[in-house]
Amino acid sequence: MPVRPRSVLIVTDAWYPQVNGVVRTIEKTAEELRKLGIRVDLITPADFRTVPMPGYTEIGLSLTTRGPVIRRVEALAPESIHIATEGPLGWIVRNHCVRNKIPFSTAYHTQFPEYVRARVPFPLWAGYRIVKHFHRPATACLVGTPYLKAVLAERGFTNIEVWTKGVDTTLFSPSRRVATAYPGPVFLYVGRVAVEKNIEAFLQLDLPGTKLVVGDGPSCKALKAAYPKVTFLGVRHGEELADLFASADAFVFPSRTDTFGLVLLEALASGTPVAAYPVTGPIDVIGQAPVGVLHNDLRTAALKALDVPRDACRTYAEAFSWENSAAQFLSHMPLISR
Repeated sequence: MPVRPRSVLIVTDAWYPQVNGVVRTIEKTAEELRKLGIRVDLITPADFRTVPMPGYTEIGLSLTTRGPVIRRVEALAPESIHIATEGPLGWIVRNHCVRNKIPFSTAYHTQFPEYVRARVPFPLWAGYRIVKHFHRPATACLVGTPYLKAVLAERGFTNIEVWTKGVDTTLFSPSRRVATAYPGPVFLYVGRVAVEKNIEAFLQLDLPGTKLVVGDGPSCKALKAAYPKVTFLGVRHGEELADLFASADAFVFPSRTDTFGLVLLEALASGTPVAAYPVTGPIDVIGQAPVGVLHNDLRTAALKALDVPRDACRTYAEAFSWENSAAQFLSHMPLISR
């Protein structure tokens, strides 16, 4: 049995006030590791002055130099280092580790090449060259699904390991389902309101009942004006968010670029079937399981999802736990020799 580290440092450029799957994954992983008696330290943008990311003001980019970051790493003296994101903090610690031959792991949470190309005409091959360079020195680059592992392997990545995510089945529960004030059926979207999420594919659908959007992002103002019949609820957290998941009739996931889609599990744990495209993320989370409909026609998927048994969704989601996810994460953490 491999030796387990007594302390883990997680470096992330994604942190509160951002609300997304990366932040929730890091938070829940740290929580589970601490239950095992492992000290978990975080280096996040909260530790530094930040500036808004151009075109995405809710994301803060750390304004810092190498010195303050590395002094913090050295003061913490972790037994394992995990770099969660390819942002400014991630690059500083990655370069430090490479320079000093310190082993570390990384994670590929977001398909940045596709996200960048959705916003600016930056070649996809060039984006992949950058992220492959970032992750190449890691002892393991963790991805959410076997399908994504295969996709990256085709692009020349050689150190990919699968790290399946979990879901809080206590918070997200069918017991929270209540009648809503919205005409049914209720089709729900939860996530960033941004071009890379392909949200307009959902907003444009001709569906009966009500389309609800939970979340915020750079496209929110324009999309509210363009789709006045859609109900935009803004960001929701905790029990309020869980109530919305459980009370919807179908969860529509229009993204074609997510590497996992934690919201898929949150919907299923709430007993709400999923409608999505047959792409990375939905293919691995749902696949052939009778808990949703994957179809290249998103309207067809959304309407057929209404017939999926809600109890099957809940039963399926119960197999995903944060405890198992953290154990898998831990198995890929390299020990730093002292």
